[in-house]
Amino acid sequence: MFPSKLIGTLFQGIILEQRSNRVKMMLMATKAQRAERRADALSKERIVEAAIEILDTDGESALTFRALASRLATGAGAIYWHVASKNDLLAAATDDVIARVTTEVVSDAEPREAIRAIASGLFDAIDTHPWVGAQLSREPWQSAVRRILESVGEQLQALGVPERAQFDCASALVNYVLGLAGQYAAGARLLPRGTDRSAFLATVAARWAQLDPAEYPFMHQMATQLREHDDREQFLAGIDLILAGITTVR
Repeated sequence: MFPSKLIGTLFQGIILEQRSNRVKMMLMATKAQRAERRADALSKERIVEAAIEILDTDGESALTFRALASRLATGAGAIYWHVASKNDLLAAATDDVIARVTTEVVSDAEPREAIRAIASGLFDAIDTHPWVGAQLSREPWQSAVRRILESVGEQLQALGVPERAQFDCASALVNYVLGLAGQYAAGARLLPRGTDRSAFLATVAARWAQLDPAEYPFMHQMATQLREHDDREQFLAGIDLILAGITTVR
């Protein structure tokens, strides 16, 4: 028979072990609840907003999950809970910027003016966020491009463009916008950040002016206009030219 003192010690040890297990379970539950609260607080919207800030300030190369985690004061694992990869993050950030443009168009605007508003909004968005141009030219059927195509197509339908011609007309407009996106993306890659536009155009115009007028008569003649032209106005002039052609389709 075990001495009563030994039995008491054994029971006491069992009780302490049970209490210890309960404490461990409570701590684990508390940690899980805290992690869940952090996951809820760290929404995809917050992640995308922080990503846009990094992209605007330092460019695409600076966007890493480590930099994003540092800005959000969280761990990379919490970010991966919402976004699978950098490509997904870039697509989400681009979609966020483009969604603002397509949703801000006045619903009762005349279709032609609505298309110009969409185009000018896209120009300003790409001008403000050059990385958007790179992303739009990288993947043609991403969500942001679908938004642009849908918003333009809706206005073409309202404009009365025949159904058989709607896709061609929408493609012409969207491809023109994506051409701008590609141009800005190339400029962002080739030119140092903060390049003075006027000085750059003056340099290019000077080169055009030095071309042989017999071999390059048009470029030689346009050198002065290149130096003084406004990118936004020229872009919208192109939109007007496309729309003028579209209105003849019957």
